[in-house]
Amino acid sequence: MESRITLTVDGTAHDVVVDHRTTLLDALRDRLAVTAPKKGCDHGQCGSCTVLLDGRRHLSCLTLAVAHDGAEVTTAEGLGGGEGALHPVQDAFLARDGFQCGYCTPGQVCSAVGMLDEAKQGHPSHVTDDLTGDVELTDDEIRERMSGNLCRCGAYPNIVDAIREAAGA
Repeated sequence: MESRITLTVDGTAHDVVVDHRTTLLDALRDRLAVTAPKKGCDHGQCGSCTVLLDGRRHLSCLTLAVAHDGAEVTTAEGLGGGEGALHPVQDAFLARDGFQCGYCTPGQVCSAVGMLDEAKQGHPSHVTDDLTGDVELTDDEIRERMSGNLCRCGAYPNIVDAIREAAGA
């Protein structure tokens, strides 16, 4: 069975017909030619497909496109606000060399943007010391919050440095 859905991707609305079994990742890549989210494991274990879905980070390989008709999807390409501008997290990844081969970088960047927003809103993680809503972004806190994003090249120390820089710490 197929349905016509509308997805706003990086600020542009798209009408697309998808099979009900189509993941958001496959709809983005195969139907809309949006290639920033990567297909790494296709099982929700690597984070390469992470996008911001209505402002929250999601693994696009684990969610069905039809479940998000009318949703706003932001990929790493859409974070900077257009015309080549970069988001502060993207700037920090460049400044701190938070990437090597670059395959995981779009997912890492989207996850970092989402996790910084979660921390700002006071959402605790498993390692948060104070559950009163004031989250201190220590290295352990950043590592825990980013633990769903794998980097085969091992750029983790630089990724943590980049996120700390972007957070203003």
